[in-house]
Amino acid sequence: MKTTIAVLCLAACAASAREYHVSVDGSHPFKTISAAAEVVQPGDVITVHAGIYRERVNPPRGGTSDASRIVYQAATGEKVVITGSEVLTEKWELVENDTWKVIIPNSFFGEFNPFADLIRGDWFANRKKLKIHTGALHLNGHWLVETFTLEDVMKPAGNDPAWFTKGDKKNTTVWAQFKGVNPNEELIEVTARRTVFYPENPGINYITVRGFILKNAATPWSPPTAEQIGLIGTHWSKGWIIEDNEVSYSACAGIALGKHGDEFDNKARSAEGYVGTIERGLKQGWSKEKIGSHVVRNNHVHDCGQVGIVGSLGSAFCTVDGNTIHDIYVRKPFGGAEMAGIKFHGAMDAVISNNHIYHCANHGIWLDWMNQGTRVTGNLLYNNDMDDLFMEVNHGPFVIDNNIFLTSPTIWDRSEGGAYIHNLIAGKIKFRPELNRLTPYHPAHSTEITDLVNTKGGDDRIYHNMLMLPGALSVYDDATLPVTRAGNAVIESASIVKKTDGVYLDLTVSRGDWGKEKRPMVTTDLLGTAKVTGLPFVKPDGSPYRFDKDFLGADRKGNMTPGPFSELKEGRQRIKVWPKR
Repeated sequence: MKTTIAVLCLAACAASAREYHVSVDGSHPFKTISAAAEVVQPGDVITVHAGIYRERVNPPRGGTSDASRIVYQAATGEKVVITGSEVLTEKWELVENDTWKVIIPNSFFGEFNPFADLIRGDWFANRKKLKIHTGALHLNGHWLVETFTLEDVMKPAGNDPAWFTKGDKKNTTVWAQFKGVNPNEELIEVTARRTVFYPENPGINYITVRGFILKNAATPWSPPTAEQIGLIGTHWSKGWIIEDNEVSYSACAGIALGKHGDEFDNKARSAEGYVGTIERGLKQGWSKEKIGSHVVRNNHVHDCGQVGIVGSLGSAFCTVDGNTIHDIYVRKPFGGAEMAGIKFHGAMDAVISNNHIYHCANHGIWLDWMNQGTRVTGNLLYNNDMDDLFMEVNHGPFVIDNNIFLTSPTIWDRSEGGAYIHNLIAGKIKFRPELNRLTPYHPAHSTEITDLVNTKGGDDRIYHNMLMLPGALSVYDDATLPVTRAGNAVIESASIVKKTDGVYLDLTVSRGDWGKEKRPMVTTDLLGTAKVTGLPFVKPDGSPYRFDKDFLGADRKGNMTPGPFSELKEGRQRIKVWPKR
């Protein structure tokens, strides 16, 4: 009887679900996404048709479960742009050389003027004390570079045309270099909104955002000790799906899975301050039942000033899969921390898989504090300025497997209790304990704090990796906690080749140099337990690991081949590594 009632309730919910259509030309009931958002209810769908929507979507409510979520989607096959910029129609006047000037009344921006809003916050380093704004000027869809003196912008334009701004109580004046074009005859836009798709209130759960071009936001700096506002963000909630979108031209963060805001935002720049942030997060509901478990997949994230995907605490229990992330923090007007393709704090039991990350002017993936139970698998990283992977003050267990890491230096290990399995590691590994910071560890699959300890370093398991530097693992010779190294092998060369149909890896292998070492299948039983936490290496759902698939999903059989591929030929070979499917 109970089963029958449940089925009838589900059927009734499905019957009551509605699909609302939005079109900017007025051919459907709603002309703005925001208007449709006001009426949509759990289980409903908003389908948005082709056009440019200049608005900030602030969902007033979310779904009630994964089965009864609210879906925002672009109509199939239609180009739908949601942007935080406005077209600038004021007349530009030529000053000299390639430099033009425009005066914009502050009323144009309303309550928020990004050209008067400075980037600042915890772990933000502005040593030259520059006035770096969240606003941006766009020429025909691409942003220009901010410069910081009128003298600089008056020079002839180089390869990266620049702009400079100065404002008063009534107007904002912008000088800009337009090389070989008249800005009065081109599409000129200025960012006018802080974010594009972001709920003002926390706890707006179970939302899907699918298939949009999301661009041009004056996002604030996103440290782990403040509310993290991305061009699109989840704002301390649970169960979002962000998929198949293009996210670009964010002043700071592209996609944010971050924490709530409170009176301590940007006032906790210390290890102790962040511990306080964690404790307040626990009081604000940080748990698997209430926060995280988002899915971020198959998005194209590029041209963000700070970070591609960020998350402090709210990234726990998430899946980040199949995304392409590039051109992050490449302009480098400031320093500090928090700059990476992906930067997570507290992403316990998260899975970061099958992502393509390159040309990030800091770290590719940076996992900082409490990434316990986290798995990084099947990712392709190269051409990142500092390294591909930075593991900072995590106590384990965590797993890094079947990745292609081609930047050198490749890995920065300031953690302990990790398992590095079947990776291609092209360059140097940096290893350094962290004895001066006490950082938390947790019960299995939980956000609760067990204790705080320093990071002695070591206790890693390094199995069946391909290395390009014969002595790459010697950095662990004097580790305080013993490091297991077995089944690793050296290859001659590895390089990326980009073609019209994808990305290829050129490998040169001398199998004869690998010896006759037996390489067993790596499993949970082989890995044992992390020393500090006392926990086994298991999947986020608690089931055991068996590393029987390679980078491309092929089965591993017999004596394990080192590196991310189950089979390799002798000598030079070319393997398509992106897209993977």
